[in-house]
Amino acid sequence: MPFYVSPEQVMKDKGDYARKRIAQIRSGVVMTCDAGILCVAPNLYRALRKFSELYDRIAFAAVGRYNEFESLRKAGVRYADMTGFQYDRRDVTARGLADWYAQLLGALFTDSPKPYEVELVVAEVGASPDLDEIYRIIFDGSVAEEHGFVVMGGPADKVASVLKERYSPTMSLTEAMRLAMAALAGQGDGSGTEPLTSTQLEVALLERARPHRAFRRITGARLEALLADAGGAAAAVPADGTEPAAGTEPAAGTGAGGATDSSSANGSGSANGSGGGTDSGTPGDAAGS
Repeated sequence: MPFYVSPEQVMKDKGDYARKRIAQIRSGVVMTCDAGILCVAPNLYRALRKFSELYDRIAFAAVGRYNEFESLRKAGVRYADMTGFQYDRRDVTARGLADWYAQLLGALFTDSPKPYEVELVVAEVGASPDLDEIYRIIFDGSVAEEHGFVVMGGPADKVASVLKERYSPTMSLTEAMRLAMAALAGQGDGSGTEPLTSTQLEVALLERARPHRAFRRITGARLEALLADAGGAAAAVPADGTEPAAGTEPAAGTGAGGATDSSSANGSGSANGSGGGTDSGTPGDAAGS
């Protein structure tokens, strides 16, 4: 006969396990800006994506075990397509998908011996920043509506503290990228000892100006240009964070910035990989460093 364990203890152990595993993952950032909703996260893998398209103007972002959140992404795509086909494309909303994911993760957390080690974000871009919708769903099915920005995984409190000091919903794409880089460098400790390059980042944008399918990846030369532009803008801002005086020019060599890569045909870009690992950077991991 197995030992008796109270339901309270079982739920606590599951929650502690999932929380500890997710805290070992490097953080990702989803934030609203003037150009749309920007998604930035460290990711050394080109085929295993953390950001994907769910529907016309809705994106999926996740950190954790790749095999677990990839199965959730595919299920969400099927749910969105079926809802849009049976009813109307306007009936597919970020709120409806967030509620569906919350029910699914809540049932898995209760019934499964091991909870999913994931944090999800469902974001929908609106006609203006104040109409953007961002929902965060964690391993036990809890869902929260976020405003402006959200941090997934890792030392989320440290990264969020950097964002809170300087975030504005009206900032440009270049300014949003600069802020995301500052928050993620050193995982929010302000040391700047972990500079992130284009080969270490995954960047995607829900582009507000596009009339239909808004999801675009920013990769290659366009990402290099955006990072250079963001770096030049950062160099033009004094250390105290105040804006430069009128007429101050950014550092030479900055790129165009703000351009997005439309090479992703289906918007998702995810590939079936080995799975089974978290994106904490240990051997055998499958989704980022």
